[in-house]
Amino acid sequence: MVLYFTSNVVDPPATIYMGKDKFENEDLIKHGWPEDVWFHADRLSSAHVYLRLSPGQSWETIPTELLDDLAQLCKANSIEGNKKDNINIVYTPWSNLFKRGDMAPGQVTYKNPKLVKRVHVTERQNAIVNRLNKTKKITYPDLYQMRMERDKEEKREKTMAANKQKADERRAAEEYKLVKDETSLSKMFANLAAERKNKGTEKSKPTSNNIFGDSSDDEDDVSGRRNQEIDDFF
Repeated sequence: MVLYFTSNVVDPPATIYMGKDKFENEDLIKHGWPEDVWFHADRLSSAHVYLRLSPGQSWETIPTELLDDLAQLCKANSIEGNKKDNINIVYTPWSNLFKRGDMAPGQVTYKNPKLVKRVHVTERQNAIVNRLNKTKKITYPDLYQMRMERDKEEKREKTMAANKQKADERRAAEEYKLVKDETSLSKMFANLAAERKNKGTEKSKPTSNNIFGDSSDDEDDVSGRRNQEIDDFF
């Protein structure tokens, strides 16, 4: 059995859940999600309370109002802690929990103690506890199946993202090739235009003339006629 709560102090509302006893806590430890943050009374027996982060949220930047809700829920579900003032609630990402084989049911420690934060609770706030209890839902979920479905969906989203990235890269490569081809064509046409212009300039140049404006062929004809006139004279 898993107890679910909803905290409306943030938008969107936060999902909080916990097990009924230490045996159910074992299943929560085993089948938690990477998005989960684990809360527990420091050095006291208490319920294992989990916050399921929304996409884009970080366990290091949980709003103060939401931390207060989680800390009060932990305190209220600790037999000893509920009777005391000035207690601490520890919290860490689910992925930082470590379960040794020799530990009793419900017991857990940390892989990295540096990834543990604390919230100080001076006293019980009945207004907070009552508000959360009004949202309580008792469920009997298949935690293993829920985790498998979550992982399957994550894999599907990653595959879609990878395919989109490949498509974007392919489209970018095609656009680059198109621009490159257009640039090459532009250069080719520019070179052809320059060649045609140069040929037109060469054709428009005047041919070589003598000082009298006669062509070389005309000059030869005149010389021939003069020689003939000289022969006739003699």
